[in-house]
Amino acid sequence: MAPRLRPGLRAVRAWSLTLLYVPLLYAAGWLLALPLRIWRPEPEPASIALIGTGISVLLLLATLPGWVRRRWRSKAPWRELGLAGPLRQQLLAWIRGLLASAALLSPLVVVLLLGGWAQWQPRLTAGIAGNALALMLGVGLAEEVLFRGWLWGELGQRLGDPGCRQQPALLSQAAVFSVAHTRFNLGPSAMLSLLGGLLLLGWALALQRRRDGGRLGGAIGFHGGLVGGWFLLVAGLVELPADAPALLIGPGGAAANPIGGLAGWLGLGAWLVHLQGWRPGRRRAGRAPADAA
Repeated sequence: MAPRLRPGLRAVRAWSLTLLYVPLLYAAGWLLALPLRIWRPEPEPASIALIGTGISVLLLLATLPGWVRRRWRSKAPWRELGLAGPLRQQLLAWIRGLLASAALLSPLVVVLLLGGWAQWQPRLTAGIAGNALALMLGVGLAEEVLFRGWLWGELGQRLGDPGCRQQPALLSQAAVFSVAHTRFNLGPSAMLSLLGGLLLLGWALALQRRRDGGRLGGAIGFHGGLVGGWFLLVAGLVELPADAPALLIGPGGAAANPIGGLAGWLGLGAWLVHLQGWRPGRRRAGRAPADAA
């Protein structure tokens, strides 16, 4: 019989596993992608990175059920992660999330065109459309499973809130999501603007899952729609000049991220109010992420 650890040591071990899980999967994906150099002595670095990331995502999906069963003591891991439930309900939630992302991006594009800060220059090709679709489906699914599926639930377990009904786990996952996506080569003000916008996005995506009864479909559609939709716009439909106002479209110059701009902040703020179901004198009770049937 193995000796039992003291509570403090158990907590340290639990947090250590939480912190190391994803980095180790990411490293394993990169290591498994390295043999490509044998077949192609000079592969494109971007290709190696993409393949390594894809392998890491597959490893994540393969190991998550066992992780949730053992660490969360759950007999329904896919339900805990938000991927269970009737396909029709998941699909409807995904469509609603996709429409919400279009509602967030459309006013920004209209303002840019009417203000003369962008030009409508359609140059859409099958390749651009295919890349946008891949981003919409791939990034939406992978990142929502990671952040709103695993990380939110894992932080709830570690913070003593297994049902994730309280704010600490929700806001903590949003903060981690923000830091993981920001660009630290920007100036202080631009970086803080982007960090704030990403924090709002991580918060909104968690509330979207909660509003959908624990299902991830809506969050996947919303996140994927923002990423794939913005790529489709700037790569195939709209020409953004170098002097486009960063205050409006976000920092990053030619690779601007609208989440960090005024339009992104206002749009996400309005969406948060909607998701909270706010009314004067009314508070909306939270529901656990795993409420999906």
